[in-house]
Formats: sequence, structure tokens, C-alpha cells
Amino acid sequence: MFPQRLSEGYASFQNGALDTERARYRELAEHGQHPDIMIISCGDSRVAPEIIFDAGPGEMFVVRNIAGIVPPCDEQPESAFHGTSACVEFAVNALRVGHIVVMGHASCGGVAAYTDRTQPLSTRDFIGKWVSQIKPVADRIGPPGADRAEWIRRMEWGVVEYSMENLLTFPAVRERLDAGKLQIHGAYFGIATGILFIRNPRTGRFEPCTD
Repeated sequence: MFPQRLSEGYASFQNGALDTERARYRELAEHGQHPDIMIISCGDSRVAPEIIFDAGPGEMFVVRNIAGIVPPCDEQPESAFHGTSACVEFAVNALRVGHIVVMGHASCGGVAAYTDRTQPLSTRDFIGKWVSQIKPVADRIGPPGADRAEWIRRMEWGVVEYSMENLLTFPAVRERLDAGKLQIHGAYFGIATGILFIRNPRTGRFEPCTD
């Protein structure tokens, strides 16, 4: 049986947002989507970009995966890491987005799956193989010190920065970036506080969003 929660939610949508946005949905159906912003974030149910940024239909192209990781560009067909890459390619080449935002978050289960392991991650399971991409971040940051919570936060920030760097390995991204037609941003959402942090490109620090 279809989940009752979804049926009830859809009924609420029909009587609320759909009625309000009916003209916009009709326009999107007739003319297609033209979002200027791509959001790459974690699939965590507590971190919904459309809610955080109060976005309506057609405003953002959202891609979510475990830990919001962007793998480096890999053109080898035998690689298993092409889902997110395909979305990046589509957003840049087809939608011609002007902004890509990589958004991490506090209490990230994907990062925890890597940092809290007691044995080497198996490459036979999907999650283990996926989060094994975090290793370069861990190598860069180093082992945890006395303040483990701060180390975890640095790891979560590091994954955002790693994904931003990997975006630059995509030729189409680099081309549009160099042409001044694309900007890449880093962000971090605090679940408990609701505070959004934006990575300052000059200092590399994650600072509270004030706008």
C-alpha cells in the first residue's frame, strides 16, 4: 500500500502549493526547466535544499547522494562513479547553470561512516566504496586530536572543499568558470542550529550567512 503519509502530503500539496503555483507548473511543462543554480548535497532527510533555500519549482537543479560527494571527472566506462558526474555534465552543458553550490552539513552520516569505522571499509558494499573517496580529505586533515567534534567538523568541511576541487576536473566546468559564466560555492548547514555557513573563497573559512 502506498504510504499514507505521502497520500496525505499530496492532498495538502494539491490544496496548497499546487493551487498557488499552478501557472508556474504549466509554464515549466511548456517551456522546460531553466534553473540558474545547481545544488549538490547529502541525501540526509534532515537537509532538504528546497526547504533551506525556500525554493519553488524550477528554481534549483538538486542532486543528492551520500555525503554530497563529487567524484573527480573519470571518463573510464568501467568506473562506478558516474551518477553524480552525469548530473554535473547535464547542469553545465544542457541547463547552463551559473552557480554550483556544494553543501555539506553537521552530523553527516556519510562522513561518520568513514571516520567511525573500526576496520578498513570493504570495497564490496556500495556505501563503503562510495565513502572511501573521503580518504584524501582524511589524509589532508590528519588524525583526530583531543577535540574530536572539531575534527569531525573539519572533515565535513573538507568533503565540501574536496568536492569543489573535483568539480574543476570536469572540462566543461573549467571552461565555463574561466569564461566567467559559472561560479562554484561551498556551504554547510548546521542541523541543530539551522545556521547556514558559506565558504569564504578568500580565506577558506566557513562563515555564517548574513544575507
